[in-house]
Amino acid sequence: MREAPLTILQLTFQGDGAGSTQSILNLSEQLARRGHRVLVGCRAESLLSRSAGAAGLTTAPLDFSRTGRLAGALAALLARERVDVVNSHATRDRRALCRLRWTGRLPQAFVVTRRTMPLTSPLELRLVGLTADRTIAVSGAVAAALAQRWHPVSRLRVVPNGIDLARVDTAVSPAELEAARTSLGAIDGRRVVAVIARRKDQDVLLAALPAVQTPVLLACVGVEADARLAALAAALPERHRAVFIPFVPRPLAYYGLAAVVALPSRIEGLSQTLLEAMALGLPVVASDAGGNPDLVTPDRTGLLVPPLDPAAWAGALTRLLEQPELAAQVAAAARSQVRREFTIARTAERTEAVYREAQRRHL
Repeated sequence: MREAPLTILQLTFQGDGAGSTQSILNLSEQLARRGHRVLVGCRAESLLSRSAGAAGLTTAPLDFSRTGRLAGALAALLARERVDVVNSHATRDRRALCRLRWTGRLPQAFVVTRRTMPLTSPLELRLVGLTADRTIAVSGAVAAALAQRWHPVSRLRVVPNGIDLARVDTAVSPAELEAARTSLGAIDGRRVVAVIARRKDQDVLLAALPAVQTPVLLACVGVEADARLAALAAALPERHRAVFIPFVPRPLAYYGLAAVVALPSRIEGLSQTLLEAMALGLPVVASDAGGNPDLVTPDRTGLLVPPLDPAAWAGALTRLLEQPELAAQVAAAARSQVRREFTIARTAERTEAVYREAQRRHL
């Protein structure tokens, strides 16, 4: 017998230009398709608020500036909307929810999702872990790091991020493709290496490029050049160029122009960028850090590189750019893996199971 639908509050202070925003949105949409009532609590001015509204989800605008005020607003919202489960995705909201639980004002099931490698102090991690009914880690690497920092293991559950295949398979319009080409400027026969991410160690790639002989256009999408990035870009050999493109809400056109997708980040839980690139059949190279190894198997579904090692990055980029058979092989295997194992439908099913478990524990 199918269990009754839930009323779920997805809650985050963040919700701007980041992979986590897309992940929360896609998860919320998929849970709604499974018959649940989903509310999205976020800042009114955030990208997530606009995207959730456009997707037909109910949004709850909240002021996250003060923990006490936020806790009061959340208590009223949870009671008014008869929420069954609240899922926190960021620091400010989980602190407010902990305050409610400690003061006896959170009778609903309380779930925390950790999307990046933890930087929180072990003491706070343990307190939050003992307060929340369950914590979802988006990769085994995140779960292991949480356990090492005193999070109670019995309340940890691993639910890998998933990708909405319908979204990435939607054809890019000619206007989007032309806008992406224009933003890159003159390619002049260079191979496009795309980094679609906020500021996440792009300087390592720039430092690696002088040792790469194949002419490259490094497209850093989602970041504006600070002084260090600008200086490294200006010092590149003439055969290479680097372009910095501010955040765009729909970057799929850049995948269509890329020969390789790179992610030098050391803090990823399970990267939306890697999932998108792999699902689209592009070869990827990523730092051997965080949750990247949970997704990328070296020489099978991509390449892994020691973080902060420009020489190693140069070698990996050279392999993918100069060995087309290797690039095609890892891209095909990655595409198959992501489309089989990392779908948003699978993520939503597993997340719902954690919600039910949290409910049973709290009742």
